Amino acid sequence: MTLHDTRTASAAAPQGGPDPITVEIVASAFRSVVDETFIALMKSAYSTNIKERHDHSTAICDREGRLIVQAEMSLPIHLASMTGLMQAVLSRYAPEEIREGDIFVANDPHVAGGTHLPDINYAAPIFVEGRLLGFVCNIAHHADIGGMVPGSMAGGMSEIYQEGLRIPVVRLFRAGELQQDILDLLLLNARIPEERRGDHFAQIAACRLGLRRVGEIAGRYGAALIEQVWASLLSRTHARMRAAIAGLPDGTYRFEDVMDDDGCGTSDIPLRLEITVSGDRAVFDLRGSAPQVQGNINLTRNAAKAAVAYALRTLLDPEIANNEGILECCELLTEPGSIVDCIAPAPVAQRLNTSQRLVDVIIGALAPALPEAAVGAANGANTTAVFSGIDPRNGKPYLYLETLGGGAGGRNDRDGKDGVQVHITNTSNLPIEAIETEYPLRVLSYGFVEDSGGAGRYRGGAGLRRVIAPVDHDCTFNGAGERFAHAPWGIFGGGAGRPGRFVLKGGAGETVLVAKPSAVPLRRDQVIVVETPGSGGYGPADERSAAAVAEDALSGKYSPGFLDRNYPAQRRG
Repeated sequence: MTLHDTRTASAAAPQGGPDPITVEIVASAFRSVVDETFIALMKSAYSTNIKERHDHSTAICDREGRLIVQAEMSLPIHLASMTGLMQAVLSRYAPEEIREGDIFVANDPHVAGGTHLPDINYAAPIFVEGRLLGFVCNIAHHADIGGMVPGSMAGGMSEIYQEGLRIPVVRLFRAGELQQDILDLLLLNARIPEERRGDHFAQIAACRLGLRRVGEIAGRYGAALIEQVWASLLSRTHARMRAAIAGLPDGTYRFEDVMDDDGCGTSDIPLRLEITVSGDRAVFDLRGSAPQVQGNINLTRNAAKAAVAYALRTLLDPEIANNEGILECCELLTEPGSIVDCIAPAPVAQRLNTSQRLVDVIIGALAPALPEAAVGAANGANTTAVFSGIDPRNGKPYLYLETLGGGAGGRNDRDGKDGVQVHITNTSNLPIEAIETEYPLRVLSYGFVEDSGGAGRYRGGAGLRRVIAPVDHDCTFNGAGERFAHAPWGIFGGGAGRPGRFVLKGGAGETVLVAKPSAVPLRRDQVIVVETPGSGGYGPADERSAAAVAEDALSGKYSPGFLDRNYPAQRRG
């Protein structure tokens, strides 16, 4: 579809570029496009992971592949994935080879800019008057992309070939025509192909909707003005972030933490960070971090960069726009072949847990300079639970995948939130009704984990507990957890939160599973207990008010023993 430039003289860009009001009006129009396409993808998707949990993102990039605007509800970790995909597209295809009606698809973290295989990237070029203006993009986490275990996310995978289908940048649509053989290949390599097909076409529909909406904007304002607005947005974000960095005291800030394990025998894996601030320049040096590991917790460099960009934004200027201007402010030093800059064939399925830990490390490093913005360590994980089997209601295979939230760290002026996704993920916890309607599973219990929020002047948020049982059939469970061994730390004297765990109950009794279980048989008389980590508190516990401790006692989230140990004076009072 050709988009025609029909702007009037009054809409033309003023001499020297658009005025600030015009920039904001046009920018708001593009924000509305990505927000609308986000909702359209969500409402069109087949899988609960997208339509209920909202594990997807939408964005618009310019013709150089720079991210201009990302939907408000999108995931921060997808910021660098979008630009990684665009760089892969532009390095493979010259601009004259990209045509109207093309839609590109990719997922590979090592060759196509992705961060892990279940996140499938789409990009559709925007043409105005026959000239490439930019791209409409989206990412959605598919509940399965093949590989050695259902859900493609469990521990125990030691190379990316075991994690599922790797998709380089390919054209799924060529000049508007579906390449059926490519779609067949994508579906053949995934479990539950009907669901995968539905999710793929939800992403395609979101691309097409985005193209129509951008066409309407281009028809009103013209390509020249749009390009000027985009350039202004990037330069404004870049300048604003530089100014925020300049507000930090010059100096060197250090922090380190460890990952529990990689699921393949290596434990206590260090992430070491040194931040050097000088004027409006900040250098993030991660070269002291561990080498890449055999298990699937490695990060690609662009995923590490997304974590740094997110942390800078939230600590320094939370209202700043989420675009390429932030990424350009991140000066990142990494060692190729390390856990934060892995190389093929390193597995990366659980890279989000490492990204979350990296955010904690950045917050820990900058806490002395930003005590009012810093928070206690969050649940630091993206606790994954996958149930799969044959649905006794219809004889068809099913696959339920969820990543559950946990505690958010205590802050300088309030308690941390309970049972939420934190930092660079922005998904929802799946409602019980959705689980029991879609799958042959029953949720026997859903609530907060007692005593899991760290004590402090402001307590950490509590973790979640789900108890899930198969209904009239045997099935398989797999998953992946972090902060199951190393508790989320408190800050400025706050207490640590409680680690998470997986428990298999029934039959002979109770078994605590490893943090990254793969293919655990689950009989119909057994249940899985998923407990996600809590989070760390902020400030000394003896500074918490007696009224707040009394509220804790009434909340049901804390035992009398926990309160007596951590708040003895308040309890006596």
